Amino acid sequence: MVSAQLTSDFYASSCPNASATIKAAVESAVNSEKRMGASLLRLHFHDCFVQGCDASVLLDDTSSFTGEKTAFPNVNSLRGFDVVDTIKTQLEAICPGVVSCADIVAAAARDSVVALGGPSWDVLLGRRDSTTASLSDANSDLPAPTSDLSGLITAFSNKGFTTKEMVALSGSHTIGQARCTTFRTRIYNESNINSTFAASLQANCPSTGGDDNLAALDTTSQNSFDNAYFTNLLTQKGLFHSDQQLFNGGSTDSQVTDYSNNPDTFNSDFANAMLKMSNLSPLTGSSGQIRTSCRSLNS
Repeated sequence: MVSAQLTSDFYASSCPNASATIKAAVESAVNSEKRMGASLLRLHFHDCFVQGCDASVLLDDTSSFTGEKTAFPNVNSLRGFDVVDTIKTQLEAICPGVVSCADIVAAAARDSVVALGGPSWDVLLGRRDSTTASLSDANSDLPAPTSDLSGLITAFSNKGFTTKEMVALSGSHTIGQARCTTFRTRIYNESNINSTFAASLQANCPSTGGDDNLAALDTTSQNSFDNAYFTNLLTQKGLFHSDQQLFNGGSTDSQVTDYSNNPDTFNSDFANAMLKMSNLSPLTGSSGQIRTSCRSLNS
């Protein structure tokens, strides 16, 4: 699944300011809107989990092409496309036709985590952009917020991740927000949820209506990348059904407890899992293309 053709210095001669340009743009975006950090991280995840890290998720629908943006896990929820567009425009101005959209997304995810106080990892570069997308794969391969533990383990295993890596990557929910429609069933119908927590969520997420009302995935520190997500699970304050599944009397309980007690262990495991994530089935060499616009194929 990992290509040896990706290197940390891929743009050293062709676009030496590429990484610095991406980092500066991400820091600016996150400083102006904290939740943009979670959006850029999620964008990378939703890209890599479908066809590999190939920027397929960025493609807009056209009269003759259907992309992934209208897939159930993406529609009305994925954000950050405009930040990627801004970065791409800046890079095209200094080194046209050189830096791929897939590399932008991969680097922006790391820079977003760092901007919110999380760990860093070495993003290898040299991906190229896909000329295809898969709405069906986006619908089937991305784990749903209603997933049980066995479903989560299977979804990540299908992409080459261990259960331990799945739990570490789930820690990305320490930042970001979710729409009422994605957690309504849990807060009104499930018993493994803190009653005070459920009541506070119900105040902004009625049993009917308000589908787009937002709640923080981590109510403790939603704008800081830390281990509070796991601490919350210990007191049944997971927002999604899938979140609380990680600490619900199953095989992953001990790892959640470990991460809640050892933030350094979580940071290290998360960084290693993200490095693996960013190397899922990249297009390299002469495969794909370097899109001029991340939203459309080159004409």
